[in-house]
Amino acid sequence: MSIYKKIAIGVISVFIFVILINFGLNYWIKKQLPIIIHEKNKTAYDINYEKIEVALLSRNIYATTLLIHPKNQPESSKNGLYSKIESITITHFNIWDLVFHDIIQAESIIINKPRVILYKKGEKLLNNSKSIESEIIAPFRKIIAVSNIYLNGGQVDVVSLDTNKPIFNVKNIILKLEGILITDATLKEKIPMHYEKYVLICDSLFYKPSQFYNMTIGKISTENNFLKVKKFSLLPAYTRKVFVQKLEKEKDIYTLKLDSATINTMKWGFKNDKFFFYAPSLVINHFDANIYRGKMPKDDLSKKYLYNHLLRNIKFPLQIDTLQVLKSKLVYEEEIDFAKGPGILNFDHFNLQATNLRSGFGLKKTNDVKIKVNCIFMKTSPLDVDWSFNVLDKKDSFHIQGVISNFDVSAMGQFSKPYMNATFTGTFHKYRFNFYGNDTTSKGNASLDYDDLKVKLYKKKNPEKEAKLKSAIANLLVKNDSKDKVKTTDVEIERIQEKSFYNFLWRSIAESLKKILI
Repeated sequence: MSIYKKIAIGVISVFIFVILINFGLNYWIKKQLPIIIHEKNKTAYDINYEKIEVALLSRNIYATTLLIHPKNQPESSKNGLYSKIESITITHFNIWDLVFHDIIQAESIIINKPRVILYKKGEKLLNNSKSIESEIIAPFRKIIAVSNIYLNGGQVDVVSLDTNKPIFNVKNIILKLEGILITDATLKEKIPMHYEKYVLICDSLFYKPSQFYNMTIGKISTENNFLKVKKFSLLPAYTRKVFVQKLEKEKDIYTLKLDSATINTMKWGFKNDKFFFYAPSLVINHFDANIYRGKMPKDDLSKKYLYNHLLRNIKFPLQIDTLQVLKSKLVYEEEIDFAKGPGILNFDHFNLQATNLRSGFGLKKTNDVKIKVNCIFMKTSPLDVDWSFNVLDKKDSFHIQGVISNFDVSAMGQFSKPYMNATFTGTFHKYRFNFYGNDTTSKGNASLDYDDLKVKLYKKKNPEKEAKLKSAIANLLVKNDSKDKVKTTDVEIERIQEKSFYNFLWRSIAESLKKILI
């Protein structure tokens, strides 16, 4: 036999041997995978699939139509996590680990169109955050371990078994997690895995944080240190009348919407099991906020803390160097009873810049929080405010000053008519206030230049008709103009502890106006 024939026979033999080994390993792996997935599955969930293919040369595993559901779950009821996945591709798996250690160790897993539904008791999104680590990540880690996760077109629903209504829903999820490391040590941490890079994009998010509110987000995009939220809204779940009837005590009702919120460089995570968040800049565009207070329930007599105290007592490191709220709108409404309708205060073209917003956690010294606001008050007049306070000041001291220009007083009718049964006419050419305060008192001064101030009071039983005698007496008491001079006054008032900072500010302003005008 010639040397060439021997070489040819050898090559063919090796080729046939490789094919046989490949066929044998393919056959064995296909037999072994169901054992790993079913018999050696120590998780609380059964995993089934329609078809599974193994490509030994490329070391890829491809499975279609996967179904995941709790083990030993009665067909008549649902409780726990259910999932249907269109397909999964596992790339570059380790043959040795699969053959000898009964674990799928691979470079990446690509999950296409997973639909996940979690049925749970109660109306909280998570009853116990540790359950994610103990019931999902740790058990599944014994079946499959990968360095990268890519998820496309996902959808997640969380449904309350108590109400049979959704608590949470998010669609069109795209997730990339790269450089994943899961160990026994990481499983004990707040975030039970380490990763190098992440990307998360999703839209149509719905969340019910309580029985009173529904939250929706049009789109979320986040990548490593970047975050952008579009079309956010927090809306009451009830009409105002029903909402107020459900309240035991007075409470603000919030209707909040914004076009976008953006953080370009943020750092967050856990250090020594303590959450931290830092952002050099947070920009909010077109924030539309309505705050409504119905006075029908009984007063909430609990102490209302000032912002120094609230920030100081946040239990984790929080820092936002600059917060900007741009091209926004704020409306405050207060209503004594539904028959009269609410008094309304409008702040249009609202722009705010706050610097050095931070919690007091772990701090011994910090710069003041400084807040600047400019807007159009009651759709007629420019309003500028400067406000500062220090988070670490335990007296909760603050300084606030502002000026309103060319104010047509008749615009206050939206608030004063339903709330005070009174309207006004005249012009405030310029009103300035400058107050220093703390948790107990506010002191300062104010000045006003005004013309042609008139008061009109209305009958209590027939609020559309003027109480002419009362109006006449009121106009005798009120000085109707400042006679081309700026009138000034000093102000000092005590804080009502169960009222908010804004009530404190309003009472200081009202006291100054009373002293100047009467």
